[in-house]
Amino acid sequence: MNDSQLRALREATADGVTCDGLSASRDDAGYTFATPEVHHESLTETEFDALATENPWFVSNWHYWRDTSETNGAFLRWIEHASELGVRERYETLVDGLTREWGQLLVTATLGTDGERSYELRHTADADVENLDSYHDPREARDIATLDDTGEYRPLKTAPTLREGWRFPDLDGRDLVRTVEFFYPATVANWYRERQSDLDVTHFRETAERQTGIYDVVDDLDVDGVERLAETCCVDSQCLKRREWDEDSETTLDVPRGDGEFPCREPCSLVVAAARQFAILESEETRTYELELTPSERSQLGELVDAVADGRVDEIREADVGDGANRYRARYLRAKRLAEGEFESLREKSQ
Repeated sequence: MNDSQLRALREATADGVTCDGLSASRDDAGYTFATPEVHHESLTETEFDALATENPWFVSNWHYWRDTSETNGAFLRWIEHASELGVRERYETLVDGLTREWGQLLVTATLGTDGERSYELRHTADADVENLDSYHDPREARDIATLDDTGEYRPLKTAPTLREGWRFPDLDGRDLVRTVEFFYPATVANWYRERQSDLDVTHFRETAERQTGIYDVVDDLDVDGVERLAETCCVDSQCLKRREWDEDSETTLDVPRGDGEFPCREPCSLVVAAARQFAILESEETRTYELELTPSERSQLGELVDAVADGRVDEIREADVGDGANRYRARYLRAKRLAEGEFESLREKSQ
């Protein structure tokens, strides 16, 4: 606590102060100063200053939070576990740092001079890595989030494909929130609205009904198709948001919503694009085919589909020919069973 903070607190007592257990006010009888441990009324200014000086963490803590916006303040207080730790315990813990995970972001809050906070941001996978590239401008987060570790474009910013190897050291609270929002747009704002019971959710059917042009077919997807759509695109392995939308307000989807810290309030553009393709595929009539395969080849088809769907094709080693999705196994199957891109023995079954 410094003299400026004490003077600010004294002036603020005219309107009354309450923050994290600190209560301070002033009336005709004098000053009141109260914390969870002490309560004194009718104090002179000298007595008030003495009590404040004996409880400096309450004063600097109030001073830090007094000008923070509601949304930023809620997020920053969540980071330092303010609802779980008292001011003194929080200050002691902040010396070594308090952390939270936000998607693939690891946020660490530490205590600076006179109760100021400093924040560091890095990838969760880099928690114990020392030599990272340092960035300071929140806008640089937008560039980091553009490509994944393989250099591929990331169309979905909340996909669990954020690249590693960077950090933003020594951010203030405002720039921390800005940086997080460049990585994961609107997540802090929607998280706060949800905590205030003010998150406006747009369900799939409402989103589908307002589509026009080539996306008009999205509305043709039935509830079973929407279930498969959510299972395909909106689970934790594909997106770090927690899905809050359903088929409609009365029809809940069975697909797990996910464990993400921040909510998804409506089907995103990527989901709508996928829904269009799935709706077109679902419009085809089913037919029955006959295909001659060995039992191992039949199992291999399942392994191939699983490997592609789970995004692990690149993880299968060339020498691991026991895996049905191994490249050589797939090439052998193609050489044996496919002629000119079609299964050689595939026939439509006569009715």
